Amino acid sequence: MEVKIGVQHAPREIVLESDLSAEELERIVSAALTGSEPLLSLTDTKGRRVMVPSDRLSYVDLGEPNVRKVGFGAL
Repeated sequence: MEVKIGVQHAPREIVLESDLSAEELERIVSAALTGSEPLLSLTDTKGRRVMVPSDRLSYVDLGEPNVRKVGFGAL
């Protein structure tokens, strides 16, 4: 699933692919936004870890799961 994270005072958003379900990601993001967690910490599909201080979050966009289409039918 594609996750886009907006950070205050940063010109670009953070974009990563996650293997977590939408429900798991929503639970993690909600904990960060309510203040119960000091950091939003996510790991992408390549094993890289992204950590953003909760008080610096502008928005978090949880996209649709990516389904790769192969062949001429994908057009």
